Amino acid sequence: MITGYSDRINHAFAFAAKHHDQQVRKGTRLPYLTHPANVAVILTRYGCDEEAVVAGILHDVVEDCVRGGFTSAMLKQRIGDKFGDEVLETVLAVSKRKHGDDGVELSSDDQRADYIERLKQASNTARWVCAADKLHNAAAILADLRRTDFPETVWNRFKQGREGTIRFYRSVFERLRDIGFVAPIMNELLGVVKALESYSRPESARTDAKP
Repeated sequence: MITGYSDRINHAFAFAAKHHDQQVRKGTRLPYLTHPANVAVILTRYGCDEEAVVAGILHDVVEDCVRGGFTSAMLKQRIGDKFGDEVLETVLAVSKRKHGDDGVELSSDDQRADYIERLKQASNTARWVCAADKLHNAAAILADLRRTDFPETVWNRFKQGREGTIRFYRSVFERLRDIGFVAPIMNELLGVVKALESYSRPESARTDAKP
């Protein structure tokens, strides 16, 4: 469990801030760094170790920061050199891949399916980071929906729309459950997914989603 100051975690935040510089959360003006920071908070709240927290802070760097002269290979090298192979392996396990093992480019739907499939081989630490990542994303969507009278402005942020977005979060939860990830964060993730499913249906049709 993390207690007190950690220079390594501070270094991870500095690294993430550099590579997410000027990026914002979809449809908002929030700096993108607020997302990995929240993932780190969630992991810390559940007593995860420093490896998990550092990976949580860095989890989107390879997926989202191939720009400004940095290639995917360069980012992987830098993360491995600065934070170690375990952190790098965790980051890669929770990053969507643009190409499959055969080098063929993956569609958006295939990227999500590939992500879910690879959770079976992921380490326990990677599964924790995945759960914290999806928990914060789904909770942030739910919070934004509750703040607006125009839910379509929230769903329009996502290429897969309302149904595809909700289905993805439900699929990640079910995959983690089915491969035996029984950490306490799963109860919170299920609660947010069910709330998102219920909130997104017409008032007359809202019932609790099945676990």
